[in-house]
Amino acid sequence: MIATLKGQEGMLLEITAAQRDPGGFLTINGQLKNSGSQSYKDTVAWRGIELKGTGESVAGATLVDKVGKKRYYVLRDTESRCLCTTGVSSVDAGQIVPFFAQFPAPPASTTEVEFNLPTFASATIKISG
Repeated sequence: MIATLKGQEGMLLEITAAQRDPGGFLTINGQLKNSGSQSYKDTVAWRGIELKGTGESVAGATLVDKVGKKRYYVLRDTESRCLCTTGVSSVDAGQIVPFFAQFPAPPASTTEVEFNLPTFASATIKISG
């Protein structure tokens, strides 16, 4: 476990990997977990401003390279669909949903980034690979 981010109403985002790959991407993996007693339905903020109206997703996630002073947004395919978890309109109590988001990789000299997803606390995570 790299980091656990606390969200609203018992929501948790557990980040298990931040892996740089040779193709110039950085993929964040983990799981969304509802540790609360009721279904969590306030997932609209996770979409971010840029991709509202394109369906339920976690496209609002960002990475901040504080040393390089850059913010990275979730990548999109040629049809503007995010390269990230989609289809999450609610998370039932006790439910676990796999999470991934792919970003452009920061320079090789960057070993840590700050990860943000709306409604969750941010966390500094170490990059592997």
